[in-house]
Amino acid sequence: MFDHTACVICTSDLWDDEQGRSICRPCQQRLDTALRSLAGPSGLYARLCLRTQPGKRSSGPSVSGTRGSSMPPNEHVLSLVANGGIASDLECWVKDWASYGLANIGTGGRLQYRVDEAVRTLRLNLTQAALRHPALDEFARELYAIVRQCKTIVDGEKAPIRVRVKCPCGTAVPVTLATDGETCRGCDTEYGHSDILRLPLADRRAAA
Repeated sequence: MFDHTACVICTSDLWDDEQGRSICRPCQQRLDTALRSLAGPSGLYARLCLRTQPGKRSSGPSVSGTRGSSMPPNEHVLSLVANGGIASDLECWVKDWASYGLANIGTGGRLQYRVDEAVRTLRLNLTQAALRHPALDEFARELYAIVRQCKTIVDGEKAPIRVRVKCPCGTAVPVTLATDGETCRGCDTEYGHSDILRLPLADRRAAA
C-alpha cells in the first residue's frame, strides 16, 4: 500500500476511496485500454506484422506481363515485431511484476501468442499493481510510447511535434503535448503531464 496523495501518472489528487493506490482509476483504465489495443488478431501488434510484407515498386510505367522489383521490408518495423521488440518489452514488465508477486512468467511460444499472454497477464494484475508496484509511472511511459509508435506506423499518424521546456535547474527537457510525464536529467525532478507543460519553453541554446 502506498502513501500517495496524487496519481503518479497524471498527478491528479487521489479521491478518498483511492487512498493506498499509486494511480487514479482513470489512469488505470487508460493503461488497460492501451494494453488491449496491442493484443489479438486485429490489435496493433498483429497489424504491425502486416507492415513487414514487402511491397512492389515499378522502375517505370506499368507494362503487362512484367513485375516490379520487391521493396525491402521496413527494418524498423521488423525490429519491433521480432524477438527483442514489443513482445520482449512487455515480457520484461511481466518479469518485473512477478518479482512483486503480481504475475506469472510466460512459457514462450509464437510472438503473437507471447504478446497476447503478456497483455493478458498485465491486465489481470493491473488493479493489484496499483496497490503494490512502485513504478507504474515508468510502466505507463513505456507502454504509451509503444502504442504511439505502433499507431504512427499502422495508421499513418504523424509523430507528435517535440519541443523543449526549461526545468528550474536550467536543463532543457524534450516533451510533446501527448507526454504523460518526464524526468529532468539535470536534477532528477519528476514531472507529471500537467506540470511539465507548465514549464517555460527552453532557449534553443539551453543544455539538453
